[in-house]
Amino acid sequence: MLDVEFAELSDPGLSRAHNEDFLGHVIPSSPAQVQSQGWLFALADGVGGQEKGEVASRLAIDAVLAGFRKIPKGIMHISLLPRLVQEANQAVFDEANSANSRPDPHYTPPGGAIVPGGAHMASTLVLCALRFDSAVISHVGDSRCYMFRSGTLTSLTHDHTMVREQLRSGLISMADAAYHANRHLLTRSLGSEMFIAADTITVNILPGDVLLLCSDGLHGYVPDPAIQWMLNCAPDLNAAAVALIAAANLTGGHDNVSVQLIRVRSIERMGLYRGRPYRLL
Repeated sequence: MLDVEFAELSDPGLSRAHNEDFLGHVIPSSPAQVQSQGWLFALADGVGGQEKGEVASRLAIDAVLAGFRKIPKGIMHISLLPRLVQEANQAVFDEANSANSRPDPHYTPPGGAIVPGGAHMASTLVLCALRFDSAVISHVGDSRCYMFRSGTLTSLTHDHTMVREQLRSGLISMADAAYHANRHLLTRSLGSEMFIAADTITVNILPGDVLLLCSDGLHGYVPDPAIQWMLNCAPDLNAAAVALIAAANLTGGHDNVSVQLIRVRSIERMGLYRGRPYRLL
């Protein structure tokens, strides 16, 4: 049966007055729920300054967790997670409109992500749901999910930012992207439009795998090789989380930083027949 352990930690950093990141998870309460529902981990990075980003990220996580807890038995995560992202998007969009949070073309959050058009309330979101022998990852924005397997770190998500899209198109180099003035300009975020398209993938998981969810307060300031080195050196997940937060703050602590680390202890190998899972011997 699938079994995981996890650690999570969030820190406002050294330059921000408050924390606009928000974390959440749903843990199955019984072996039956392990098979029918699985685990969910969620991380959001609010955009907007003052308390607006903080509200956006909390609304997003609350909507996702509530939706996951009431899912029908046996629903496939690959179809569920994009729906949960849309529910989170609707919650942020509705709150922004009810609060009359309209664009200010001169507003730029210091050191944080910028939403096209300058909308004052928005959020990134990355979700990871695990069941049987697979993980489904769905995301919007530049919060990431990594796979750490056999000592090697690999990003499973692609940032929805102007610079990353230019990088994928070959318009700029990796060196230019690292210091580009628009590296925080989001091309997709929760709350900026009524409907949002999430990128969603499924990956097979193995015992010993570690999945890392993080905000750009980590990956924007700590290079991937350094993250990989700390995961290899840390004695456990809690120590790894503390080390990652400390590393981000050592670079100046310019942003809120949050991490979720999920280690796979065991899996249940499954196959699919006409959309229904069955156990593999």
